[in-house]
Amino acid sequence: MFHDAIDLRDFYDSGLGQVARRMIRRRVREVWPDLRGQIVLGIGYATPYLRPFRGEAERVMSIMPASQGVEYWPPEGPSITCLADEAELPFPDMSVDRVLLVHGLEFTEQLKPMMREIWRVLAGGGRLLTVVPNRRGIWARIDRTPFGHGSPYSPSQLKHTLRENMFVPERTRRALFIPPVKSRVLLGSAPAWEEVGERWFKAFAGVYLVEASKQIYAGMPRKAQRVRQRRLIVPLPTGAGAVRPSLGREDEGWAGAAAAIHDGGSGS
Repeated sequence: MFHDAIDLRDFYDSGLGQVARRMIRRRVREVWPDLRGQIVLGIGYATPYLRPFRGEAERVMSIMPASQGVEYWPPEGPSITCLADEAELPFPDMSVDRVLLVHGLEFTEQLKPMMREIWRVLAGGGRLLTVVPNRRGIWARIDRTPFGHGSPYSPSQLKHTLRENMFVPERTRRALFIPPVKSRVLLGSAPAWEEVGERWFKAFAGVYLVEASKQIYAGMPRKAQRVRQRRLIVPLPTGAGAVRPSLGREDEGWAGAAAAIHDGGSGS
């Protein structure tokens, strides 16, 4: 079940949440450095990571699942968020270039329908970027943050889930190597933790980010139908001077039957 939108907002307003947002946003930006002219859709609770794209992308939108609740965002202008069932996205086919899925995969009870809907609305050359808690990371073991709720994934489980739902994993990033503590001194050293963790402790990242492309199967041409050749049985004369060709057993039987019909017709 999805975390409540109010709880998610309060977490990202806290000091720990702001650090988590900055560290994850850096990795998102590494994967998507330039989204000019693109249509970007956030699903789950992606608004903390969408702000950098607002002045760059052609359009930015956010869907918050019905069981999570919705909040007005951004506060300084018209809202670009809406409430919807994650298994019935209110967009036409192939209408979105980028989908950012945060606090969604680990919470949804409609995994396959949701992934199918993302596949449907994503353009042929589009990309899906998922952010999920790492099963081996400390963030998934402490429930003071949203990353400690829901079903965490290992890298292999996440990639398998994407492949099972017609996506091809392309690139992987990691974030949140800093422990989820509220110490200001420790939080201030978060960039150093990220650098050390990325180099030496990759398996213990708090979250994994995997970018995937939409898998489109190539059409298979119809096989040309083979023309079945039919044998024409012709009665052969049985006179002494006739030359009998060499026949197989099956052909001899047909030839004998045809000759018997021929002889019977002559006798009458």
